[in-house]
Amino acid sequence: MAVKVLIPTPLRNLTGGNETVEASGKTIAELFTDLERRHPGIKERLCDDKGEIRRFVNVYHNQEDIRFKDGKNTAVNDGDDISIVPAIAGG
Repeated sequence: MAVKVLIPTPLRNLTGGNETVEASGKTIAELFTDLERRHPGIKERLCDDKGEIRRFVNVYHNQEDIRFKDGKNTAVNDGDDISIVPAIAGG
């Protein structure tokens, strides 16, 4: 199952400069594992050493924040869009 993943600018060096990539899996967690297989080093930027999505990484499944769904266990389907958005802070 192919899912389109939008990669933020700071991580594009890990995807050969690509703004979007494809990944496979039945959940967000599986997608991240597949992203790591295809683009080594990306998962450690998205997840902590326990496999949890980092606090400053926002993930949207079809434009809905996965924190309001099932988090990393959110189910994905062929053709879905996933957006990875780093949190921005400042003042």
